[in-house]
Amino acid sequence: MSDAESPDTDFDPVAPNTGEDFEPVDVFPDSDDFDLRPGADSCYKCATCDTNCPVAEVDDDFPGPKFQGPEQWRLKQTDDDHTVDDSVMDCSNCMRCDNACPSGVPLSQMHNTARGEYVSEQMDKLSVEYVRNRILANYRTSAFFASKVPRLANFAMNFGPARWLMEKTLGVTSERDFPEFARQTFREWWAERGGQAASREKAKAARERRGLPTDADKKVAYFHGCYSNYNTTEVGKAMVRLYEDFGYEVVAPEQKCSGTPMFANGMLDDARRHAEVNVSSMSDLVEQGYDAIASCTSCSMALRQEYPELFDIDGIEKVAASTFEAVEYLRIHEDLREEVREAEVDGDLAEEFAYHAPCHSRNQGLDRQAVELFRDLDGVAVEDVGDSCSGISGTYGWKEEKYEKSMQIGAEMFDHMEDADGETGMTECPTCAMQMEHGSGYEIRHPLELLEAALVE
Repeated sequence: MSDAESPDTDFDPVAPNTGEDFEPVDVFPDSDDFDLRPGADSCYKCATCDTNCPVAEVDDDFPGPKFQGPEQWRLKQTDDDHTVDDSVMDCSNCMRCDNACPSGVPLSQMHNTARGEYVSEQMDKLSVEYVRNRILANYRTSAFFASKVPRLANFAMNFGPARWLMEKTLGVTSERDFPEFARQTFREWWAERGGQAASREKAKAARERRGLPTDADKKVAYFHGCYSNYNTTEVGKAMVRLYEDFGYEVVAPEQKCSGTPMFANGMLDDARRHAEVNVSSMSDLVEQGYDAIASCTSCSMALRQEYPELFDIDGIEKVAASTFEAVEYLRIHEDLREEVREAEVDGDLAEEFAYHAPCHSRNQGLDRQAVELFRDLDGVAVEDVGDSCSGISGTYGWKEEKYEKSMQIGAEMFDHMEDADGETGMTECPTCAMQMEHGSGYEIRHPLELLEAALVE
C-alpha cells in the first residue's frame, strides 16, 4: 500500500481545464498586433508572482514575472522607444506565475509574446546564443537525424571531447549526459505493430472482454511528442497498451513538436509552423469524435492553453477543448481508482517512488493525481517530494550559463528525493525526469508505465 500523505477520503477527479467551460484568456480582443495592455491593467502589483518565481529565488538580478509581463507592456504603451528588456531570456517558462496570480493576469502569455518580439527584433541572428537556442528549440530536427543512427548518436553525443567542444563553441553545458535515443522510434514500433487497424482490433477485443458494446465510440488521438517518439518509447507503448485495454482505439496522427521549447526560446515563428501541422491533423480527428491525448504535460499544456493564447489557426479552439493529459483522461472517463484498488504490482515496478509534479502539470490542476491514484495500489508506495520546480525547465538547464541556476532551483527537490524512502523517481515530464536523474542518480519512470504494469495483463 502507498504511504503517501493525503486525507483518507475518496479522490474524485477535478474538472479538467477543457470542454465548454475552458476559455483561454483573451488579452487582445480588439487588436491585431498583440496589444497586451488589457492583461497588464489587471495587475495590481502585489508581487505574488515574483515570490513564486523559481528563477527570481536564485537570481537576484532577474527582475521577475511582474516586470517581464505587466510592467514592460505598460512601458511599451507610453514609450515608443521602449524595447523588450533582455532579461526576458532568463525566464524559464515554468509558468508558475500563472497559478500564483490572484488576479488571473496571463503572465506566461505576456512573457511568450515579449520573448518572441525580443528574439525577432532585437537578438543578433548571428550570435552564438541565437544559434544555440535555435538548435535546442528544434530538438525534433536533431532527434530525427540521430534516430537514424542511434548507436552512433548515443556514443558521439556523450563523448567527452565532443561535449567539451559543444560547451566551448555553443554554450551547451557539458555537465549533463545526453539522453539516449531508442533503437526503434515509437512511430516505427507503431507502424510495425499494424498502426490504427491493429489498435482497432485490440480495442474491440478488450471491449468484448469487459462486456462493453463492441461498437462503443471509444477512440483517442495520441500526441506522443518528440521525447516519447525518439527517446522514452516505453512511455508511448505503455500509453497505447493501457488505452487499448480499456477498449479505446488509438490513432497516432501526423504531428510535429508541440512547440514548448520554441516558446521558451522566443522562436514563435518556428512554433507556429509546427502548431499549424498539429492543429490541422488533430482538428480533423476531433471532428470525427476523437479526443487528443498527450503523455507529456508540457505537450498537453501547449495544445490546450498556449496554442489558443498565441496563435489564430483554424480549428485551434476545438483542439484545445478536446485535449487531455493521458492519466487525467482515464480518471475522468473510467473508474480508474477502482481498477487500481483491485490491482497489484510485482517485479521491477514493485517500488517505492519519489514523485515530482511538473510545473506544467500543476498549471493544469494535475499535481496530486499520481500520488492519490497510486496510494491504494498493492506493492507500490508513492511519496510526493514537494512542490518545488525541478529547475531544468526544458532547454533552460541545458544552457551553460543557466546550468548552476537550474541546479540551485532543483536543490529542494533533490533533498526531498534523498529523504524519501524509495530510490526510484516518477514524473510525467521528460525533462523533469532528466533533472531528477541527474541530481539524484535515481531511475525515473512515468505513471503510465506503472499503470500498464498494474492493469494490463
